[in-house]
Amino acid sequence: MSKQPRGVKGPLVFSAVLGVIAGIATMIFATGGGTKELRVDLGITAAGIAFIASLVISAMLLMTAKPNADHLGKGTGVNRSSAKIRGGAANLDEHGNPRGTKPGNNNDDDGAR
Repeated sequence: MSKQPRGVKGPLVFSAVLGVIAGIATMIFATGGGTKELRVDLGITAAGIAFIASLVISAMLLMTAKPNADHLGKGTGVNRSSAKIRGGAANLDEHGNPRGTKPGNNNDDDGAR
């Protein structure tokens, strides 16, 4: 099984971008108007929370990822065809009835009860 190196650069960049977006959005929306002062304190707080939360989630996803073994991608699995299965789709005629049976109406609504 080939081991792929797992770096921390990807999740760190992803978390930093989400933190910056959350910080800027919070600074703008928490201001309450164009004439008021930007709420930098709330922006930094929101950026920190978004950074830590997204970093924890990406780290948990990286820890739970388990790559498949190399031999699983080589076509060594079970490749069954419906033609080889007894009663499979290849054993039906053009009306959907199993081959070797009399074609007829299988409905019980013929009026005779």
